Amino acid sequence: MLRNTAYFAKRYGITSENIKEARKIISIRYEMSTKGYSSTKPLSLAENVSRNVVAQISERNSDFPGVTITTQSSRKYNYGSLASHILGYIGKISEKEYNEEQDVYENDDYVGRTGIESLFENYLRGKKGKEEIEMTVDGTVTGETVTKAPEQGSTVVLTIDSKLQEVAETALKNNIEKIRNGGFSNRYDAKGGCVAVIDVHSGEILAMASNPDYDPNAWVGGISVAEYNQIKENNSLFNKAISGSYAPGSIFKMVTALAGLESGVISTTEKINDTGIYTRYRDYQPRCWYYNSYHRGHGYLDVSGAIEKSCNYFFYETGNRMGIETLDKYANYFGLGRKTGIELPSETSGTLASPEAAKKANETWSSGQTLQAAIGQSYNSFSPIQLVKYIGMVANGGNKIRPTLIKRILNADGTESSKTEINEYVKEKLGLDDDNTENLTFSGANINAVLEGMRSVTEEGGTASSVFKNFNIEVGGKTGSAEAGSNVNAWFAGFAPFNDPEIAVVVMVENGGHGFYTAEVAREIIAEYFGMNINSNEIQESNQATGYVEAIQ
Repeated sequence: MLRNTAYFAKRYGITSENIKEARKIISIRYEMSTKGYSSTKPLSLAENVSRNVVAQISERNSDFPGVTITTQSSRKYNYGSLASHILGYIGKISEKEYNEEQDVYENDDYVGRTGIESLFENYLRGKKGKEEIEMTVDGTVTGETVTKAPEQGSTVVLTIDSKLQEVAETALKNNIEKIRNGGFSNRYDAKGGCVAVIDVHSGEILAMASNPDYDPNAWVGGISVAEYNQIKENNSLFNKAISGSYAPGSIFKMVTALAGLESGVISTTEKINDTGIYTRYRDYQPRCWYYNSYHRGHGYLDVSGAIEKSCNYFFYETGNRMGIETLDKYANYFGLGRKTGIELPSETSGTLASPEAAKKANETWSSGQTLQAAIGQSYNSFSPIQLVKYIGMVANGGNKIRPTLIKRILNADGTESSKTEINEYVKEKLGLDDDNTENLTFSGANINAVLEGMRSVTEEGGTASSVFKNFNIEVGGKTGSAEAGSNVNAWFAGFAPFNDPEIAVVVMVENGGHGFYTAEVAREIIAEYFGMNINSNEIQESNQATGYVEAIQ
């Protein structure tokens, strides 16, 4: 190395005795000779230089002929990993992208790769300026003419509440670690999870988190191989809230309840006797989770009580009476098994349990599948964003809402892009279909019966009562556990306040066990939304009790 240094020092006429200093000069001279430079194609010597260096070069400009200070736009994510799956990240433009849009980009530009950065790249990037420079043959600049000024990109304003997002991410992370470290039970090793919060009237997403996450700043200026491999190994780029598809388990039961009530196969006052084992079919006799734990059934329950106790038997009977077509009609209305149209790439459609789904899996649909579909199992597999939409619709009385992340887009001149224009842009970019689902209306009495059942879940005797004990906001909720291979995913779905719902929350932890384990995440989010700032440590010690798991039978 010393020999090479001596060679290049002699070649470039460098007389400095300081080896370190000489090598710096050599590297600059080498770049100048290999890459070339001119007044129209300057060579970058350093980036992110200090203000002190800028001041020195500016003051001694005559000592550094040809050296200029320039500014460049740079992406900085001030909150690090916060909302990373929503925002996305940028990356160096590919050769193919550059060749296709040379009039828009330079070959060293960065473009959006995922999330909002990707989908709204056309809005965010702005337009480059153009300069024509007059010079003599020897390269002397004689004048400068600006032919086109640069245009600033648009500002995309999200519906996300940054503080609520922070609370959601922190609560989810803490909950996953608590489950993993045996805070409730030693049976589950919580692999990750997600949470979504929606305004039940507008459909605005107020918070949405997926764990594990990542810091999009890692891509600014180029990500190292080691960093990328670590992110890839952890599957940190995967947005579980919109791209993940999971069996919902018991948080699906409100669909079955409303479908049964509205189709008339059950009523708000009818009580069904849970004997523990459903014996309608000779060859398939599933059991209620309660029978597996206590060797008896729940007894007689109406629809509200069935939701409170999460009685599988009640929903087996309801599903059997109405059949899969009626159940699917209502599930489809609530947006389950269909893309929501949220303004992010890579949204999954999920799967709605049906004979068609069985056929795709090269299997035969059976009556037993209808029973399992009625409790949120079988082929039912939905994204958490679909499920929070559905819970929001139940809370608002059954009115359709569309999850959205975009509050508005402000153009560089201060004007606002029309919502219609934005929706059409998103629809085209994502290839979304129109919502052609049948419009349904719901009886107030039927809705109230379902909501009352959800309220009971968070009250004395309910499966999430310990979490919401002494909580100042009345909450409607539903816990759920769903088998996923060897794992048991934990769910909590809820809304608040009960009498005048504003927000709905869905939490899912992979291999988290019982649904009430995850309810504390929702509790912290609701507390933050309503300005209560409840410390999660105040949650009752009774959370340590072992809950049930509604396993497939």
